[in-house]
Amino acid sequence: MSDGELTDFLILRELDEPITEAELAAAGEQSGDALEALRDEGVGIRWVDSEVMTNEAGDVTGTFCHYQAEDEAAVREHGERAGLPVTRVDRRGDPLDGE
Repeated sequence: MSDGELTDFLILRELDEPITEAELAAAGEQSGDALEALRDEGVGIRWVDSEVMTNEAGDVTGTFCHYQAEDEAAVREHGERAGLPVTRVDRRGDPLDGE
């Protein structure tokens, strides 16, 4: 499956408890391992980027992630395998430019 056949999805990952930057890095490694395993199985999925949400203390409270995938089920399967929350999944609309 080529990237041209993948759909853009935005994923909200809300954490029940804040985590540290080190824990976020470890979650990123788990995510990468899960992506590699899914692709090895022929699933079309690709991580594009993520925005990190923090509280006033600087702890991570969640992320907004942009993925390209063959379908929503692939996004949810990735989250399950990586041990990451999948609070909400939506198709990505046209982006808006800032100032």
